[in-house]
Amino acid sequence: MAEATAETAKPTAEKGESIWNDVWYSLSHNATAMVSLAFIAIVALLAILSAIFPQILPYDPYAQDLSQSFAAPSAAHWFGCDQQGRDIFSRVIVGGQVSLTVGLLSVSISLVVGVTLGAIAGYKGGKADTIIMRCMDVLLSVPSILLAITFMAAFGKGIDKAVVAIGLVSIPEYARIVRSQILSVKENDYVSAARVIGDSDAKIIFRHVLPNVAPSIIVRATLGISSAILDAAALGFLGLGVQPPQAEWGDMLGRGRNYIFQAPHAMIYPGLAITLTVLAFNLLGDGIRDAVDPKSRRR
Repeated sequence: MAEATAETAKPTAEKGESIWNDVWYSLSHNATAMVSLAFIAIVALLAILSAIFPQILPYDPYAQDLSQSFAAPSAAHWFGCDQQGRDIFSRVIVGGQVSLTVGLLSVSISLVVGVTLGAIAGYKGGKADTIIMRCMDVLLSVPSILLAITFMAAFGKGIDKAVVAIGLVSIPEYARIVRSQILSVKENDYVSAARVIGDSDAKIIFRHVLPNVAPSIIVRATLGISSAILDAAALGFLGLGVQPPQAEWGDMLGRGRNYIFQAPHAMIYPGLAITLTVLAFNLLGDGIRDAVDPKSRRR
């Protein structure tokens, strides 16, 4: 009996490994996705290293030198200087710390809460499903950025408030995705077998159901990071995110717009940082979506 169980478990494990190997093979042969992944890795590495070893930055991102106010890009200052003579290149790198942190933390909040609510709604059904999804529909009826601004007005300014606000407004998207996936998965034979042997609902959901909807969640989370970075930049642009003198791309873009004709580089480079990072996450998400879909997977 034990030998039969071992023989059954081995092919199952090999099959699971084979699926993820196929996913990675497909993703690694998608040039656009790999370039995007490399760009994200570079941005993340610069953000991490500058946080741990700030001496690697060419200049102190907060040091003011009014004699260099609006200095144009040059060999000394690659991205030029802002209105207070601060090096924009150093501030863009430091701003990446904020943007990536907001993106990861806000998506983590959305993911945990949204997946939990969606799993309960999809698996339990009935009144629980109705109550949870009607609440999600109410949140979805308001544009996310307006909802985030409302939360910020209630919570106050600050990057920590921005993380919570952006995380909360994205919960309905994850809840709806997980619910729809679970509705199609929960009637499968292996779920019925788990009920028969007496597994609890929580064990069935987290051990048997959620692993089968993980690909959809991974794709949405990747795209969600780009949306969170964009929302954080929008809040910073409006002056609701980080507060001076903290460097953040949206805040830098908002302040640079006042000098668009006098010193266009003050807003061009933060704008490019936002655009390229969001684009990279979107293209990577598209690549992951193609890789996990057997019909479009590269072989």
